[in-house]
Order: sequence, then structure tokens, then C-alpha cells
Amino acid sequence: MRLARLLLLAAATASPLAAQLPLTRTPQRPFGTLREQAALQQQWLQERMTTVLPALMRKHKVAMWVMPIREYNEDPVFTSITSATTFAARRRTIYVAFDPCSRAGAPATCTDKLELIALGGSSQGGVWTAVRSTKSVKAAVGGQQAELWGDEQWNALKAEITKRNPKNIAVNVSRTWAFADGLSAGEYEGMREALGPALVKRIVRAEALAVDFIATRLPAEEQFYRELQALVHALTQRMFSNEVITPGVTTVADVLWWWRQAVNDLGLGTWFQANVSVQRQGVSSDQLGESTVIQKGDVLWCDVGITALRLNTDTQHNGYVLKDGETDAPAGLRAALKRSNRLQDILFEETRPGRTGNEVLKAVRAKMTAEGLDGTMYSHPIGMHGHGAGPLIGLWDYQDGVPGRGDHPVLANMWFSSELQVTTPVPEWGGQPVRIAQEEDFVVGADGTPRWALRRQDRFWLVAPKP
Repeated sequence: MRLARLLLLAAATASPLAAQLPLTRTPQRPFGTLREQAALQQQWLQERMTTVLPALMRKHKVAMWVMPIREYNEDPVFTSITSATTFAARRRTIYVAFDPCSRAGAPATCTDKLELIALGGSSQGGVWTAVRSTKSVKAAVGGQQAELWGDEQWNALKAEITKRNPKNIAVNVSRTWAFADGLSAGEYEGMREALGPALVKRIVRAEALAVDFIATRLPAEEQFYRELQALVHALTQRMFSNEVITPGVTTVADVLWWWRQAVNDLGLGTWFQANVSVQRQGVSSDQLGESTVIQKGDVLWCDVGITALRLNTDTQHNGYVLKDGETDAPAGLRAALKRSNRLQDILFEETRPGRTGNEVLKAVRAKMTAEGLDGTMYSHPIGMHGHGAGPLIGLWDYQDGVPGRGDHPVLANMWFSSELQVTTPVPEWGGQPVRIAQEEDFVVGADGTPRWALRRQDRFWLVAPKP
């Protein structure tokens, strides 16, 4: 099926998204115009700030969350709290989220809205209340008096904090999570100096809040993500087809650059350079690189990603180049793929909210051993970042657990990439081991049940002879 037909099918089956916002879709513009995309992202931002953030601040007992951000040194949380039309911070912006329900005497049933203040920045489409000071502060720098533009924002911050008198002041400092370590050393110094000893004593780390807020996704985002996955599947099937590959002519590098160009031609981006590789009967993988010319009988593999509306995909699919007279991959290769599918099943069986990534990994590894699967589990969260915020379920070189980053719990409404591999001897290749690495994005639903963002690959994409 051609790409255009697949995209139209994806659009037609995503009626909830279409109901939110009519999009001007074409095969060259699969997710509408930039203006339409920005409007949709603004809806998501409004919902996340009014539903997700209050719940998480109360869960983690954070009264006030302070995020000082400077231009071109943005906090990893920046893209989760700003509009699609904001590409970078301006000079200095201090974002402050305060929970009125944290005040002494507030009823346990309090549901008051958060107070969201942007000191020195814009309102992000009305999500934040902009408070700006244009004054500069004179200070001694290198033995001379210098004007430090934006340092007056610290005094504005102290005034806002004093006005609200929060129990604690959470900041993004972490030695475990990059996602929760966005407060630079210079900004921390400026903040501490401005607040003074009494308020500094209230500063706490917001590690879990930052990670969980970045990681938690909305049902409306999932509806779009399904369309994005449909595009990924359409493109990988085209990539591993006779439209792109001519055995004996096309190189591995030709294929991976076809992917980059195809994504670019759709007006979309990617968060990493595509990877494509070949496994061949009787040949060591060390001898096969980007200059390798693809031949009949080769097993193909790709690792690709697309970025759209600030969301990322991460996908590993497999293909097979048919030999003369073949209509499918050999039975041994199909069995190898099924064994990799079984490891995906095991991951789904063991992934549930409340369990840490290391607990999931341990349970998965036990079942792998019991079932004789020679494989590796290295799955990760995905969403606003390709390797996203949340618990790691192994790393390829950490199969006994990942200290720190594997100790975070799985959450409902969190997205993952089921990244893994199983190696299986293939009879048709004289018992040569074939590594089937797969990666497919999935959603841990509100009910805690994992489900594919679209579907998984359960058969090889076939490169057939050209008619």
C-alpha cells in the first residue's frame, strides 16, 4: 500500500483527534500545517498544566516548584512547560508553580488551581502569568562594576515567594536524572544569594516531580502518537521494499540516507541518525558495514526515529531480501522473529505501574531463562525525549539492573520503547546465530495495562524482485 493511502487511512481512523482540531492533511503534510500543529500542542500544554502538574505536585508534596532558565541553557523540563512557538528561553525566565492547597489549614479535599508565574518571560499563550522586571543590577565582576541584566528577576522571585510563604521550594537538582538536573550552578548561586538563609533552608530537590511530569502523557497525545506510528510503519515498509532496494546495487548507506531524506521531505525531523545493518549467511557481521551492497538472502535491520509536535518515536524493524523462487523468509528466520515477539510478550506481562524498572527487568530475565531465550532487555521510556524520563528496564550492558535510573517506578500514562533482542540459531543457515533486534513503542494505559502505540512487527518486511 502506498504511503499516501496509509496516511489517509491513519487520518480517517483517528476521529477523536480530528474532532479536536480540523487539520489540513496531505501526503506531504501528514499532520497539518505548522499553525495547526502549534494549536494542538497548545491544547495539550493547557491540559497538562491544569491536570497533570497539580496531581503530581500534591503526590510528591511540593508546595512550590521554581525553575530558573536562561537562554540557550534550557532546563530539560522547558519543552514540557512552554508553547510550541517558544524555541528558547529569553535572557532569564524564572517559572514558578505554587499549590495553594499546600498552605496550612487548607482542607484535604482542596482542588484549587495552581498559581503559575513566569518572571521575565511570556505567558506561553495564557498558561502562565507573566511578571517582568526590566531593571538591571550592578555588581562587581572582575574588579569592575558591571550591569547584570536579568538579575533583578531574583528580587522579583523573592517577593513572589515571600508573598506565598511556601513550606518548601523545589528545584531541579539531581545526580541521578538529567531530566531533573536543569538548574545550572550559576543560577543556583544567584537564587541562593537573592533568597537569603531563611528561605534557602526550604529548598528541596524535585527529582521525582520533574521526571514524572516530563514522562506523563495525555490520552489526546496518544491519539496523535498512533498516527505518528502509522507513518513510521509505512516508511519502514517502503524502506525495506523494492522501491528503495535493488539487490546487487543498493548499499546499506543508500538505505539509511533514503530514510533521512524521506522524513525531511515530509517536513519532519529525527532525534538521531538512522541505523541500518545486514546479516548474511556465512559472513561475520564485523565484515558488513555501510558500504556493503545488499544481496538476495540478506536479513535487514533498521533503528529509526521521527520527531513531530515535540514527540519522538523509536523503532527497530527487520526485513528480508527474497531469493529467486522465495515468497517468504525461511522458516528458521520466521521462528527467530517469533522468539523475539515472545520476549515482547514477557515484557508486557511484567510491566505494570508501581514496579520499578529493575523489578520488571529481574522478572523478565527470569522468564527468559526459564524459556531458553538467549536475549537482552534494554527498554526505555519515550515521549518528549527519545530516551525519555522514567525507569530504565535494563541497558544492553546492565542486565542485572541499572542503579538509580532503574529504581524509578513505572507510571500509568507513561510511554515506553520495547527495545530488546533475541539471538537464535537458524537451520537454513547451518545453525548460524541470527540476532533479531526489535523496538516498538507502547503505552502503559490509565488502567495500568500495556498496549502497542499502533502494533508490533510480527513478520519480515520483504524485498521482492521488481516486476
